[in-house]
Amino acid sequence: MIQEITFTEKKATRDGFGEGLLEAGKRNPEVVALCADLIGSLKMQHFIKEFPDRFFQVGIAEANMMGIAAGLAIGGKIPFTGTFANFSTGRVYDQIRQSIAYSHKNVKICASHAGLTLGEDGATHQILEDLGMMKMLPGMTVINPCDYNQTKAATIAIANHKGPVYLRFGRPSWPVFMPADQEFEIGKAITLAKGNDISIFATGHMVWQSVEAAKILDKEGISVELINIHTIKPLDEQAVLSSVAKTKCALTAEEHQVNGGLGESIASLLSRNNPAPVEIVAVNDSFGESGKPDQLLDKYGLGVADIVAAARRALARK
Repeated sequence: MIQEITFTEKKATRDGFGEGLLEAGKRNPEVVALCADLIGSLKMQHFIKEFPDRFFQVGIAEANMMGIAAGLAIGGKIPFTGTFANFSTGRVYDQIRQSIAYSHKNVKICASHAGLTLGEDGATHQILEDLGMMKMLPGMTVINPCDYNQTKAATIAIANHKGPVYLRFGRPSWPVFMPADQEFEIGKAITLAKGNDISIFATGHMVWQSVEAAKILDKEGISVELINIHTIKPLDEQAVLSSVAKTKCALTAEEHQVNGGLGESIASLLSRNNPAPVEIVAVNDSFGESGKPDQLLDKYGLGVADIVAAARRALARK
C-alpha cells in the first residue's frame, strides 16, 4: 500500500555516497578516489581518513582528473572521481567521451549537487542536462538513486560493475525511505506500490515527490503503480512494458530537462512496443535559478501538485 511508505529521517544522498565509498574501499583494495577540491561537499573525508594512500586531490582541474582516472583504470585500479555534477559532465564531456567511454574504462564518475535541489548556487551549477549527456555515450551506465540508503548501496554496487558508470546524487537533506539492507541491482527497477490505473516511473529525488503524489491520488480512488527507476541506462524495459500493459497510461518524473532524460527514454520505448499516453514531469527547456530546493521544484513544475495534475492528464488520455 502506498500509504504505508513513510520516511524515518532526512539525510542527503551525498552522505550516502560518502558512506558507500568508504565501504567499497574496505571491500576492495583496488578502489581509489579522486576529488576536484570538493572533499567536504562530496563527503569523501571518511574514505581519506581510512585510506589516505588511495586518495588523490587533483584540485580544480576536472579534465585532468578524468585523464588520471582513465590511467589508473588501465593499471587495474577502480577509480571513483568526485565533483559537482555540472563539472563532472559539462566541463569534461570531451575527456569522458575520448578517454573513458570510447575505450570502456572502468571509471566511476560520481556527481553531487545535481538538479534544481542544489538550491542557492543557482542556474550555473544546477545542471539539468547531465542524464541525457551521459546516457548517449555508448556503454555508459547511468544511475540516479532516490535516497541516502539507495545511494550508499549503489556506490558499493558500482565498484563491482565492469565499465564506466555515471552516478548522480544531490545536496539537500531528503527523506530516507528505502530499506537500508536492500541490495542494489543495476538495471533492475523497484516497484514501490502496485496499481491498475496509472504507472508512475520516477527517479532520484522525484521518487519521494511521486510517493506523496500517489498518496493523494490513492485517496481519490486512483490506483497507482509506482516504480523507482534508479538506473536510467540500462533501462529496465520489461518493468516498464509490463506495468503499462496493465495500466494503459504512464507518467514519468525526473529532476532534469524534459529533453533527453528518463521521460524520453520511456516514451521512446513505449512508442516502439506498446503505444500509450505518457505525461512527463520535468523542467521544460529552462535553466534554474537561486532559491530553496522545495520552492524551486514547485516553481519549475516538479512539485507534488504537478505530479498529481500530470497523472490526471494521463488518465484523461486513456
